[in-house]
Amino acid sequence: MNNSQIRSLVLQELEKNKGKLALRPCWVARDFMPPGKRLGLTDKEYDVGKRGYICERWLVSETSVDNLVKEKNEGLSYLNIENENILLKDALEICKEEILGKVYSKYHKNLGRLLKIYDFGSRIFYHIHQKDEDAKKVGMNSKEEAYHFLDKPLGPHPETFFGVHTSIVKNNKQKEIFLPYLKKWEGEEILKYSKAYLNVPGEGFHLPAGLLHAPGTALTLELQESSDVMAVLQAEIDGLKIGKELLHHHVTKEAWDKDREEAVLNQIDWEANADPYFYENHHLSPQMIQETKTDGAWEEWVWYNTVKFSGKRLTVKPGKRFFNRENGVHGVFMWRGSGDVDGYSMEGQKVSLNESRDELLISSAKAKEGYEIVNTGNENIILYKFFGPDINIDNIPFIKHYE
Repeated sequence: MNNSQIRSLVLQELEKNKGKLALRPCWVARDFMPPGKRLGLTDKEYDVGKRGYICERWLVSETSVDNLVKEKNEGLSYLNIENENILLKDALEICKEEILGKVYSKYHKNLGRLLKIYDFGSRIFYHIHQKDEDAKKVGMNSKEEAYHFLDKPLGPHPETFFGVHTSIVKNNKQKEIFLPYLKKWEGEEILKYSKAYLNVPGEGFHLPAGLLHAPGTALTLELQESSDVMAVLQAEIDGLKIGKELLHHHVTKEAWDKDREEAVLNQIDWEANADPYFYENHHLSPQMIQETKTDGAWEEWVWYNTVKFSGKRLTVKPGKRFFNRENGVHGVFMWRGSGDVDGYSMEGQKVSLNESRDELLISSAKAKEGYEIVNTGNENIILYKFFGPDINIDNIPFIKHYE
């Protein structure tokens, strides 16, 4: 299919759906972690052979996965158009102004963010996402991210390790402590140099790039910059061996050949990792938006503290409605309940490998015009709206910084 044909089909879909695009579910496998099996698939469907197990679902995604075992277009969302296979990534490139908006598209080439549900049966390994200057050296973007813990069973390890003990950096012992561990590459005792915080449903954390973390087993909605860059510092999880190639997978060959394991330690923001007020400076709790609150519906900021991305949780009671107007293009994910979103019937918690009705992209024009969300079911709608860089700037809360 050529660009002209794609453009014609996408514009037809935008017109038919009044400025909205529906997406098919996008599943991501990992070969280095066990699945939590809370994504709604059958036991058999989680197992994808040499690729490992489906452990994540990426929502309204233009981001490619960078797994060691390659699968064509893994991580990229497809538009939900019958008998057609059009990538959202291609639709955005070809119909950029119509989706992103004329002004926004002058300064932003794409959506610039990714929302994912990650679902692991064990804690994720201790790792960092490289800062922009290091990520660019391997042709990738940096990855700032934020978590929101969902109301499903929390799994065996519902706590996330962040940073390092303050005294390590205060006494300049980073390389003395961590370098021997990385060279030896075995076990998981590296976590004893970090601090763990409980995964509380409805709450979360904001994490800039360069910070060490080992996320817990809560089913998590993670909003992040559009990237899959990382360096893994943990050799083993619950007896599962982690290949050492994940330590330097996103480190340049020149840096690795010159400094070996020390090259990764050089990418870590040690001062930020040793912040004695780490919890206070990174913890996210829902922030009520009083201006739009009604007896039947309310919005809360759940991803904030940065202009690189942001997001809200909307609750609508049964039989109630909410008129929604936003500053620009955004994704919509219905987690619970059922209802009508501007004429499109949506339902949470009902998904198959190839079909769902819980995921939309709202164009800039539709967002600014506004649209109505009506709860037609018997339980509260829980719906998440997520935004890319510079959509929300003056209207989002920021954490008061402790020093």
